[in-house]
Amino acid sequence: MSDLDDSVCGMETPMAPGGGDEEHAVIAHFRLAGGGFGDADQREQIYEAERAMEAAVEKAGVGEIDGNEFGGGEAVVYAYGPDADALFKVLEPTLRSLPFRPAHVLLRRGTGETRVDL
Repeated sequence: MSDLDDSVCGMETPMAPGGGDEEHAVIAHFRLAGGGFGDADQREQIYEAERAMEAAVEKAGVGEIDGNEFGGGEAVVYAYGPDADALFKVLEPTLRSLPFRPAHVLLRRGTGETRVDL
């Protein structure tokens, strides 16, 4: 079973002590068809979504999109800001519109992490 299968939606994971002033993060994971980096169409869909999310985040003033990673049959998109919940609220419609499943988002806050299944 992969860790995509074992996590429970909304499960809190404690983080190491040390920083209340750290930026929060929204890290979205999407399973792509096949392995490797997915196909060109899948990558283009991720890039288009990233551009849309960059515009939405900038307009709302809640953080920034910090790029992506492709590999192992997965795409990961990173976003950072002062409030993970506010950032996710802006990103959520675009993240849910992507067709790749299974998919989940990690909301990282200074004191913990919450997984949200898409």
